[in-house]
Amino acid sequence: MTPTDLASPPRVLLVVPQSDGVIPLEAYLKEQGFEVLRAHEGAAGYDVLDREPVDVLICFLRTPRIDGLRLIQLARQRNSEICSIVLASSDEIELGTEAMRQGAYDFQILPVNLAKIGAVLERGLSYQRLVGEVTDLQRRLDERYRIGRIRRRSSAWNRIYAQAEQVASSRATVLLVGETGTGKGEVAKAIHQMSPRRDRPFVETNCGALPDSIVESELFGHERGAFTGASTSRKGRFELADEGTLFLDEVGDLSGATQVKLLRVIQGGEFERVGGSQTLRVDTRLITATNRNLEQMVEEGSYRQDLFYRLNVVAIKIPPLRECREDIPLLVNEFLREFCVENDKELRGMSPEVMDLLTDYDWPGNVRELKNCLEGMVVMAKAGVELSEADIPAPIRKAPRPQSVGGITAGRTMREIEREAIVVTLKAVDYDRRRAAQMLGIGLSTLYRKEKEYGLRSDDS
Repeated sequence: MTPTDLASPPRVLLVVPQSDGVIPLEAYLKEQGFEVLRAHEGAAGYDVLDREPVDVLICFLRTPRIDGLRLIQLARQRNSEICSIVLASSDEIELGTEAMRQGAYDFQILPVNLAKIGAVLERGLSYQRLVGEVTDLQRRLDERYRIGRIRRRSSAWNRIYAQAEQVASSRATVLLVGETGTGKGEVAKAIHQMSPRRDRPFVETNCGALPDSIVESELFGHERGAFTGASTSRKGRFELADEGTLFLDEVGDLSGATQVKLLRVIQGGEFERVGGSQTLRVDTRLITATNRNLEQMVEEGSYRQDLFYRLNVVAIKIPPLRECREDIPLLVNEFLREFCVENDKELRGMSPEVMDLLTDYDWPGNVRELKNCLEGMVVMAKAGVELSEADIPAPIRKAPRPQSVGGITAGRTMREIEREAIVVTLKAVDYDRRRAAQMLGIGLSTLYRKEKEYGLRSDDS
């Protein structure tokens, strides 16, 4: 590959002293089409890295004031995939090896071998471009699949993203099953937004929040005079969602009489308003949700079996937050930003101990409880401070922590343990994947495959 393969010429920062030995290198880089930035010693190179985007760093290991190892560290902070090449004398081989361990792409013994430099640049920039393409693809997937405003990373939510996309283009009825507060409503909205009906209405109602006396009126509408207080005719949710999507939450709370009418609408798209005789037809995509076990209710006789089969065409299980703990830091940071803006308050983040406590808590109320907790913490905190353990509500702060043996929480699957080992190792080496692979005793390609499998790849990792 040559630099002309890229949209613009790659920028090379050359941090070498003024000498006859490096003049051919600078001339070679310019001849190959690179944009060359020049610094004669480490401090000047540091300043360039601090203000300019750079694709390649070539430096001596030993430079005045700031050495090559420190330059590499700064360069990787600015561009994690930068192609860094260090030049060393024959008595600096051990130091050159250390530079490789710290993220240098290659080190070469002086005098400079221009052909070898060119080969290293080709490999390094090809890899950099590949990472950029993968990152861009991930960003576009995130924009397409984010449910709510937050892209979740756990493997369970990656499964949900895939299922939501698969079912969105169909007319099939979808049943979302999960505990209260897990995000079933956000999944329903995402399915609608990815469907051909995205430009039509999305109407939602919580069946569990409606008294039995008005459920039918809410769903099917009513005619004037149908009951006391019905002074005018009113459309129901099915009519309002015609050609769009109707989301019925807590569908397990419907009475037997309403279950019969709902079954008729699903089967034929027909119904009458309460107090009316005219049969109405609608084309409404139905998505339902429940936190109850409908199969058990069918066995107990409290829920119609035929209705359950109609609702359960495609079932998507939404896991509780305690089964997706790796998502908690993402949610916490997002909610923290949201409530700081909403309350016009600046905070200095939170201590690691606070994040650990929030991550270890089981959150019986799931994402909804976590969101309410963060809102209260932000509202009650003083501006300009870092959130501490004292800011966490007492019931959460004092809740029992998960018990572990030898650093491993009892009862976790091997898959969960492997995933956590990868996450912890990547964080420990600041996402230097070569070092992480070495520490884990696996190949770099295996690490990338595992990251993809566990949904760990993202724009910010």
